[in-house]
Amino acid sequence: MTNAHDVLFRTLADPTRRGIFERLCRDGEQTVGALTALAGVSQPAVSKHLGLLKQAGLVSDRHEGRQTHYSAQLNALAPLVDWTSRMAGFWETRFDNLEDLLNRMDQ
Repeated sequence: MTNAHDVLFRTLADPTRRGIFERLCRDGEQTVGALTALAGVSQPAVSKHLGLLKQAGLVSDRHEGRQTHYSAQLNALAPLVDWTSRMAGFWETRFDNLEDLLNRMDQ
């Protein structure tokens, strides 16, 4: 697994960060204040989580006056989608081989 995969997995491993990212995916662009209202943690904590999500390329920000608006960058998940697809293929092949072996043993 590449370093990019590691960064994405580590970033999304935290339930608060994952919740913030999921909310941005589901509800679209949000301000820090709006994200804080439902995050269950303080505004500085939300800002720190958003900084880590931004470093990982999972969110982008835009400034409008004194407010910062964040949005999810779904294309950043592409390496994880590719990895999970490869793993699914790997396990499907293994299970197919196991099924073949069990069928031969039953004969």
